[in-house]
Amino acid sequence: MIKDAPLAASRSASVKAALLKSLTLMKPHTWFAPAWAFMVGAIASHSVYFNLSAEGDVWLSILNIGKVAIGVAMAGPLLTGFSQVLNDYCDRDVDAINQPDRLIPSGKVSELQIYLTIFGLAIAALLVGLFLGPSVMLMCAVGLGLAISYSVHPLRLKRNGWIGNLTVAIAYEGLAWIAGHLTFQIPITPPSLALAIIYSLGAHGIMTINDFKSVTGDRQMGILSIPVLYGEQMAAWLAVITINAAQIIVVVLLLIWGSPIAAGVVALFTLGQWPSQIKLVKNPVNDMAVKYNIIAIPLYVWGMLAAAIGLNVL
Repeated sequence: MIKDAPLAASRSASVKAALLKSLTLMKPHTWFAPAWAFMVGAIASHSVYFNLSAEGDVWLSILNIGKVAIGVAMAGPLLTGFSQVLNDYCDRDVDAINQPDRLIPSGKVSELQIYLTIFGLAIAALLVGLFLGPSVMLMCAVGLGLAISYSVHPLRLKRNGWIGNLTVAIAYEGLAWIAGHLTFQIPITPPSLALAIIYSLGAHGIMTINDFKSVTGDRQMGILSIPVLYGEQMAAWLAVITINAAQIIVVVLLLIWGSPIAAGVVALFTLGQWPSQIKLVKNPVNDMAVKYNIIAIPLYVWGMLAAAIGLNVL
């Protein structure tokens, strides 16, 4: 048994290394947006019970928060992780130009592990969706379909910046929001659906900004991202106009629906993004796009939360 100890330790280290590679491919930093959209959609349903006071139902509160947490895991690690691994595998030729040191183009991870990670995440996401309800599973299946359509030949929607970015925006924001709303078996309301759609359209601009990092490889591989089609300067303008237009529409709708406080909060968050947007338009390079994502995108998603809370006072 003593002789077997080094072998067991070696196997354990190999398993840990393989899991770390899969986790790296899943890109945890990308999980936030859809996970947040799911939570916001649940809040917009006005059905999440949470009351830990003496008069409240503690057990029901725990169950409700548990369902939200499970849904967040479905939207973030599982579904987004699936899309990231699949996209990296399908982008291996482009990444060999842009970032040859990444796991897949460098050959540091085997194709078998990639396949196991992709299929494992897809099955797990569908099972979690089924647990949360048939309608949530349907949204999950649609999301998987959009991820496949975005990355895999022959469709490979990402080859066109307009269609590809819209596909990702709908999957990351709209579907996640709708799934969160449906988790509590409440039919989605027209205002909630409207906000899900509008914030998805706004996220198209965010996807355009994310494309700044791969302009060189996209040009060489014939991927017509917005920066490739129109140049970085015009792409930056299109991105900020799209982002702002969506938020302004949300402000107007909240005012019409009788939620002036929520409208004011969203307006303030929108104004807070303008300094970063001005800098991005003046200097539309990847480093500035990264700074924009760090500073301005949080204000966009906090606005989503304010809008969802505003629906609850209608």
